[in-house]
Amino acid sequence: MPEVRIAAEPRTEFGKGPARRVRRAGRVPAVLYGHGADPRHVSLPGHEVLLALRTANVLIRLEGLPGGSQLALPKAVQRDAIKGYVQHVDLIMVRRGEKVTVEVPVTVTGDVAADGLLDQQLIQIAVEAEATNIPPGIEVNVEGMPIGAAVHAGDLTLPAGVSLAVERDVLVLHVIASPTAAQIEAELGVPEGAAAEAAPAAPAPAAAPAPGAGEQPESPGE
Repeated sequence: MPEVRIAAEPRTEFGKGPARRVRRAGRVPAVLYGHGADPRHVSLPGHEVLLALRTANVLIRLEGLPGGSQLALPKAVQRDAIKGYVQHVDLIMVRRGEKVTVEVPVTVTGDVAADGLLDQQLIQIAVEAEATNIPPGIEVNVEGMPIGAAVHAGDLTLPAGVSLAVERDVLVLHVIASPTAAQIEAELGVPEGAAAEAAPAAPAPAAAPAPGAGEQPESPGE
């Protein structure tokens, strides 16, 4: 995995007030942990952090730190609930060759059998890999899988040097029968026959006029 280089600046003030000032300056408060060292408080350029975090488990080289640059992985990211910008980042220090446990995406390719429905239980799975060789994801081909077929963690094809960090029998995905219309209605709580009752009744045909209807009655003596 390629490194993303980001310039870091040490922070000496902490708390909500200083953090707001950092964000107003277009930077993101961050804390660097790991290797038994005391946490190091830094700030990072907001736009560069936002771009870097588009890649899962991105490897970041923090430049400008006292003592030299430092490799790190994002551990926790706080975002604004409405606007989505990054508010705070926790980073964990790593070294080349060091093993780390991370969550990687599980991506699916292909289509299951026509009468089946894919039920994916895990969209991410925990693996152990070298910090500088984390896979971008694990791919599963489900083309033509019949009803009842299943993929467990132990069935996944992992890249060289990567191992599972979960039990092998953990269910990743399986194929179930597609629900019928009646099952869908039952799931939604639609009473049987409700669709027919909801349909508007057809208007009754107009009655034919009686013979002579609309004629003036004859006056006596005419």
